[in-house]
Amino acid sequence: MGRRKKEPRSVHRENIVSAASTLFMEKGMAATSMDDIAKASGYSKATLYVYFENKEEIVGILVLNSMKKLYDYISTALNQHDSTEARYRFICQGLVRYQEEFPFYFKMVLDKINIEFEKSGYLPEEKETYQIGEEINAKLKDFLLSGMEKGDLRNDLEMMPAIFNFWGMLSGIIQLAANKEEYIKKSMGITKGQFLDYGFSLVYHAIATKENNYE
Repeated sequence: MGRRKKEPRSVHRENIVSAASTLFMEKGMAATSMDDIAKASGYSKATLYVYFENKEEIVGILVLNSMKKLYDYISTALNQHDSTEARYRFICQGLVRYQEEFPFYFKMVLDKINIEFEKSGYLPEEKETYQIGEEINAKLKDFLLSGMEKGDLRNDLEMMPAIFNFWGMLSGIIQLAANKEEYIKKSMGITKGQFLDYGFSLVYHAIATKENNYE
């Protein structure tokens, strides 16, 4: 323990967060206690509370870290490609990668999030997560506007409803494929990847002009 005291506070927090992440993936958040996290990270429970007030604060950091990854995935998809279809395909791939890497947090970011920051009582990570979500929405808005200007996407799309439906449809398809992979394979005779490609195609058909439908 003496050696730990010489390490920066951030190192201890990262050790704890990493251990908690593993436990959440294995047992679920509700079934994981602060005692469990303390044991898994090699700290006493008292020491754990020096670095985190409660389990919710740890969860907030993990969700924030995962959202930063999602932002990177989507930014890369949009920055490396010019055509609307290629950008769409890589956005979808980025979301799939995010779900596969962070399945627990993929579900959480689709749940209700805190948007009330005028009052006290919220975690700093909650506000930062919200801000990153808004930055992701801005990226998607730029993608839609660019596609509309090129004539690839319908020009009657209403931005925010379109973005939220875009999120809902793609995330729903991805989560369904993850939950029902064996059923899809057995009943449809196709792979998870083939199912996703078909679903992504349907979504693109909904927003693309007839001349630029996803093939």
